[in-house]
Amino acid sequence: MKTEKRWIKNMINEAAKVETKMPWERGARRAAFIAKRSQQAQPSVLKATA
Repeated sequence: MKTEKRWIKNMINEAAKVETKMPWERGARRAAFIAKRSQQAQPSVLKATA
């Protein structure tokens, strides 16, 4: 029989409670983050090719 550690259950429960939104999460905020990053990258590419 496998034993399950109490700290694993507590860690999973605490992780589920986290409400902080990270930029890489799916959704509108992620799309805005990617768009901003691609806009910042484009001017440097144009300068390098010109």
